[in-house]
Amino acid sequence: MALKRMVMEFGMGSDVHGGDYTKAALRGVQDALHHSSLPMIRSLGIDPKTQMYVEVTVGVQQPDKVDAAKVAASLPHGKTTVTVVPGGLDLPHRDDGGDPVIIATVGIVVRLDLP
Repeated sequence: MALKRMVMEFGMGSDVHGGDYTKAALRGVQDALHHSSLPMIRSLGIDPKTQMYVEVTVGVQQPDKVDAAKVAASLPHGKTTVTVVPGGLDLPHRDDGGDPVIIATVGIVVRLDLP
């Protein structure tokens, strides 16, 4: 069988106070998940634990500050991989140099193991 790309979804998440890149990434993942539904998984008799592969790409200004394991654990189904890349936006929150608003962009690709 071969992995076939079935779904692409996008999301955006932010942390307004605290400068938490993981929190922004998690919110971006939830935003993307809430824009999609995959009823065909059960209709086709596919086991989401063994035949569904979820690839998450997170873009933030400081990729090393994202806990990729925590992001992966937030996905409800599938064999998940998380890649964190430079992207997103750090928006100055105040003029006094306080924590910036962290904005993460997220792309999720779902692949199914199909003939």
